[in-house]
Amino acid sequence: MTSQRAAATGALGPAAAAPSQTPIPWLGIASVLLGAFISTLTGRLSTFGLADIRGAVHAGFDDGAWITTAQTTAQMLVTPFALWAGTIYGPRRILLTACATFAVAEILVPFSENLSTLLLLQFVSGLGSGCFIPLTLSFILLRVPRKLWTYGVALYALHIELSTHISASIEGWYIVHASWRWIFWQNVPLAIGMAACLHFGVRTEPRRDSPINVDAFGLAAFGVGLALIYAALDQGNRLDWLNSGLVWGLLSGGAVLLAAFFVQTSRSRNSWLDLRVAFALPLPLLFLAISLLRSSILSTTFLVPQFLSAVRGFRELNVGDALLWVGLPQLILCPLSGFLLRFVDPRLNAALGMCCIGCACLMVAYGLTPLWGSDQFLPSQLLQAVGQSMAFTGVVFNGVLNIRLDSALTFGAMLQTARLLGGEAGQAFTATFQRIREQRASNLIGLHLQAGAGEVVHRLQAYGQVIARATHWDGNGVASASILARVVRSMATTQSVIDCYVAMAAVVLMGLVVLATLRAPPGGPPPLTHLLFGKRLRAA
Repeated sequence: MTSQRAAATGALGPAAAAPSQTPIPWLGIASVLLGAFISTLTGRLSTFGLADIRGAVHAGFDDGAWITTAQTTAQMLVTPFALWAGTIYGPRRILLTACATFAVAEILVPFSENLSTLLLLQFVSGLGSGCFIPLTLSFILLRVPRKLWTYGVALYALHIELSTHISASIEGWYIVHASWRWIFWQNVPLAIGMAACLHFGVRTEPRRDSPINVDAFGLAAFGVGLALIYAALDQGNRLDWLNSGLVWGLLSGGAVLLAAFFVQTSRSRNSWLDLRVAFALPLPLLFLAISLLRSSILSTTFLVPQFLSAVRGFRELNVGDALLWVGLPQLILCPLSGFLLRFVDPRLNAALGMCCIGCACLMVAYGLTPLWGSDQFLPSQLLQAVGQSMAFTGVVFNGVLNIRLDSALTFGAMLQTARLLGGEAGQAFTATFQRIREQRASNLIGLHLQAGAGEVVHRLQAYGQVIARATHWDGNGVASASILARVVRSMATTQSVIDCYVAMAAVVLMGLVVLATLRAPPGGPPPLTHLLFGKRLRAA
């Protein structure tokens, strides 16, 4: 016990006792958790409702693809500024300003008369919501007693995971029963509630004196560089990646700015980011694990809607029924995972969660057929829900135990970067991989469909008889050929989704390899072998 306390003191530093000396601002904790929920929910809602939003502003597919990119790119851009400003002015002032900016933008977005206005307001909205998540985890670590950190991390994971998976159902309900405008307006009362919690639950902190020489170039280079790379990842599949000059420009510009940032930060004494903390083991490995985990999670949230909409013709509200079985169980699973982290090594918690996610991917890969609907996805989705809650809380809490409290802002910045870029990179890879595999499967299936072949003629005649009985018209075989083409596409899409789930299982395996290289975190719970055999070993 003495050695564990000493390790904990060494990992957390002198400031570790600060939260226990002050009352717990529960409303403040609720406000930052609500901010994490709002930030993730907003991006997913505009993704699922993109077709209706494009139609409202008369935007084409290519132009309308920038609607979600404008908001998420702004979130990446504002991350370093939010963290730096939080250290100078306090998180209360920054989050209240962000709430007001976000609420005003969300009110005005549905009144946009053209795409340019909509993109501008989406960008402003992203600047506001982008301040929510970076300050959340550091706020929890600084305001919550250490003994309750596991529950704080679990609630942090809960709000992110829940908002990711309920978006389709909410958007579908708005489209069917209300209007696409509520995709944006529903964020206004959430932002007001968050501001109220901040106002009454967080004390106004005295303004700190700003450093004499603020590393403005480092702030700008890091934010703009990440934003450019994120935009390239978000648009890469649509623009055919390196065959597009725009993607080349975005990636090159982002890489140059990030390189300049690292050079500047290594030489500056006033940097907002401590590179020694960010690159000290095991944090880089943990950030890699978070990126791989978010890649597998967000990619599967792309694959299920892709299959149900393209193969089964489901609308967003129907697709949401399948995703709800990942989101809603988090209400129980995340707090339970936080409880387990008090007694179990977080590496074991994360490893078991990743194993569940990998098994869920393989269940779909070896069972998927074009006849699957929401009910058939239910077992794998429930298993994935268990895995996500355990894996994400385990990996994040492992990182928390390896930092000092005075490095909480650096950890929050890197976690936000790994979470957003990892998820976007995974989704970009999956979307491209799925498109390529679908084209390949369609080509291979088409090789066996030759005009005049006996089986093809028999199949077309069968379709024609069904059409004739239903409509008393066969359309000279055109309708039959159209049905056959849809069947081929359905089979090709199904095969591509199967291939993607196998790839996601491989990504999870990579995450397990990363976890296997980590050592036990300082100040963490004892290993499972100690819990099971501790008394026996002491007796011996």
